[in-house]
Amino acid sequence: MTKKRRRTKKKENTKKTQQQRWIAIAVVVIAIVAVFIAANSGSAPATVNSLPAEINTEMGYQMFQDGAFLLDVRTQPEWEEYHVDGAAMVVLDELESRVSEVPFDQEVIIICNSGNRSQVARDILLQAGHTSVTSIAGGIQGWMSAGHAVVSGP
Repeated sequence: MTKKRRRTKKKENTKKTQQQRWIAIAVVVIAIVAVFIAANSGSAPATVNSLPAEINTEMGYQMFQDGAFLLDVRTQPEWEEYHVDGAAMVVLDELESRVSEVPFDQEVIIICNSGNRSQVARDILLQAGHTSVTSIAGGIQGWMSAGHAVVSGP
């Protein structure tokens, strides 16, 4: 075999090796994409919240005045002591089983006593597919401190 023929053969082998590398890389990328798609195909799509996670009392009051759905997640005795007139009540412990009672086509503001339970409720609604949910920082205590009206009784 001549020198020239050996060089040509070596170039051909190098070209084949490079092609094989690219094919191997493409196969690995396709496999990774397929695994990713398979892993995520059964899970619910991530919900994007169009509202901030938490708002202040004044913003909550204004949203409620503008027609947002106000959800109180406190207990029945807390509700009867005082609540916002026009709010709906679903005790936090029952929210997962009663999520259908909260409108999907309306902004939802959640209130509790101080702001802790409403954050949990917000996350429950987001996981259930709601896209416009927020929590009032300071809860009904902040609501009353700001001078907004509450009512007593069932």
